[in-house]
Amino acid sequence: MTMWVFGYGSLVWNPGFEVEDQVIATLPGYSRSFCMRSIHHRGTDANPGLVLALDEGEGAACQGVALSVPDDRQDAVLAYLRERELISSAYLERMLDVQLCDGRQVTAVAYVVDRDHVQYCGGLPLEEQAQIIAHAVGGRGPNTEYLYNTASHLTELGINDPDLSWLSERVRDIAP
Repeated sequence: MTMWVFGYGSLVWNPGFEVEDQVIATLPGYSRSFCMRSIHHRGTDANPGLVLALDEGEGAACQGVALSVPDDRQDAVLAYLRERELISSAYLERMLDVQLCDGRQVTAVAYVVDRDHVQYCGGLPLEEQAQIIAHAVGGRGPNTEYLYNTASHLTELGINDPDLSWLSERVRDIAP
């Protein structure tokens, strides 16, 4: 059975593992949102950044990519993803049904935000998100880099995300 991973943020442009196939996909019931404070990768305890998470919501849908993993790499990829995504337990690993753009439905590993976690910050106004992203830096680099890479790669794939587009333009205006 093919293992699929749903990417909606950095997994789109930096999966960190060999991808056998990449297909545009939609995950119903969740939206892509800068709703998680980053204290490791894109910020610090003293100056948290923001990273994207899948935030559950009625009527929501997130368009991203489904990444298939070669059969002989599935265990290693899952171990890698757990180390990468579960660093602070703010994400929850789920197996969720996604709709591929070619009409197939597959079950994919997805990392969704834990709304009860201290790092959850859903509902921040876009301007506040922009101010945070413009100034935060963490272990994997500037928060701006994360935003710009995600926004540009989604655009290249033909995935429209108006909030990310607005944030990308606004952060370019205010980043030092």
